[in-house]
Amino acid sequence: MTIRNDLNEKAREIRRVSLEAIHAARSGHPGGSLSIADMLAVLYFDTMNVDPSAPDGLDRDRFVLSKGHACPALYAALALRGYFPVEEAKTLRRIDSIMEGHPDYRIPGVDAPSGSLGMGLSQALGMALGAKHLGKSFRTHVIVGDGDLQEGNTWEAIMCAGFKGMDNLVVIYDGNKLQGDAPVETQLSLGDVAAKVSNFGWHTIAIDGHDTSAIKAALDEGKTVKGKPTFIVADTVKGKGVSFMEGVLYWHGSVTMKDQELADALKELESA
Repeated sequence: MTIRNDLNEKAREIRRVSLEAIHAARSGHPGGSLSIADMLAVLYFDTMNVDPSAPDGLDRDRFVLSKGHACPALYAALALRGYFPVEEAKTLRRIDSIMEGHPDYRIPGVDAPSGSLGMGLSQALGMALGAKHLGKSFRTHVIVGDGDLQEGNTWEAIMCAGFKGMDNLVVIYDGNKLQGDAPVETQLSLGDVAAKVSNFGWHTIAIDGHDTSAIKAALDEGKTVKGKPTFIVADTVKGKGVSFMEGVLYWHGSVTMKDQELADALKELESA
């Protein structure tokens, strides 16, 4: 099996576990979880230096999910990587579970909490600055969404990271074009994100956010860049992998998936 096919299979599994967790919880955000599955597959099963047996190891690479409502996909990736049993990921939003509706650092493998949009990149920047201060080589990765880029805190972090030349910091922008209430272009257009970020001193790369080979190549390229942080603009589809969810605002969340909807979605993922 080739690397690409293996990563595609991991992404499919992340999507499957995410949807099963959301269905069990009777609430959650399927659209944004599905749009980042390919990124998480590459990060956790190819790029990042992590060890599930030592989730707090000082030299590990860090990951921050700024768009925390997509945590079902993160929990699925962590479970599949071996941080905790897959069945535990499916206890999403249960009152007796630590698998909260947004990531919390009590969960093995979660490096930062997230909830309110716009906080993740600042946290990731702090981790990257810490690595520089300690002389450590670990890298910090963060996934941001459209809503994150409508928050001033995010742009303050972008400005600071570029100014300080944080070449150990990588952002992947999940540009799935839909947010809670409307399409991004209707709610608050972001314009040419790559051009704006580049003006703040970042190395920018534009990719198909569902092509695992392209994601891997972009992350590998980021490792070679010196003196600049890397910003990957990933063109994605909300609800990717399930045809009746793709590009449909309703599936942003928080929705209750019917039994038949889950069955139809899993059948489609299985046959992909």
